[in-house]
Amino acid sequence: MSFKIDRTDKYTIIKLLAEKLDGNLAPSLKSELVVITTDGSKNIIIDMADTRYCDSSGLSAILVANRLCKNSQGMFVLTGLQEPVKKLITITQLDTILNITNTLLEAQEMIGVTTQ
Repeated sequence: MSFKIDRTDKYTIIKLLAEKLDGNLAPSLKSELVVITTDGSKNIIIDMADTRYCDSSGLSAILVANRLCKNSQGMFVLTGLQEPVKKLITITQLDTILNITNTLLEAQEMIGVTTQ
């Protein structure tokens, strides 16, 4: 498994353990996101601190997470972006629609503040 899942009462953290979020990893991540939201988790944090590369299929998985959380009146937060991934998200203007934090703690606080 190229990611680790940690569930709490308020949110689920998906820690990507791969250097690349691409066509190899994105399909299994999307499937896991559907399972997580179907199980009732509305708030998801994806921690990409170990991920240095993301392609269009990776962006698609991120957008799936965002849509699933929105559809269940929850919140999606992306955290730990490395510079190449941050640039891609800025170029594609996804930074205007995604919740992005620098650290996992900031992501947890963002969800904690808005879900009380």
